Amino acid sequence: MAQIHLEVVTPTGPVISDEVDIVTAPGHGGEFGVLANHAPFLSTIKTGTLSFKKDKQTKYLMISGGFSEVSNNKITFLVESAEYGHDIDVDRAMQAKERAEKRLAQAMQKAEKMNLTRAEAALQRALARLQAAERSRS
Repeated sequence: MAQIHLEVVTPTGPVISDEVDIVTAPGHGGEFGVLANHAPFLSTIKTGTLSFKKDKQTKYLMISGGFSEVSNNKITFLVESAEYGHDIDVDRAMQAKERAEKRLAQAMQKAEKMNLTRAEAALQRALARLQAAERSRS
């Protein structure tokens, strides 16, 4: 089976650079999949779970906000953060989710747009971390 080169890069450095069979990612227009020899395109990326398959094994990464580019049989993700699902501390992620939910409720009561936006982003990151961790353990 033909493969595509996957690169995920964060401000702290590369997370993965490898040949894979398929990549699925959370674009702002919806989830999309990329196989070898895909047509070139650019997409914004929202916080969520990126998955890739290699040698019949699927791996999951929590990624948050960024961009992706497909060209010349390579897909590159430039994202704010990325974390393998199997490395996620589920208890810590649950605590972050609960904190974000409390902050979200408080911001909604006070109609604080800035805090509301920050709380929503924190909640999305926590939920994505939990989803990546859960998928990695199944």
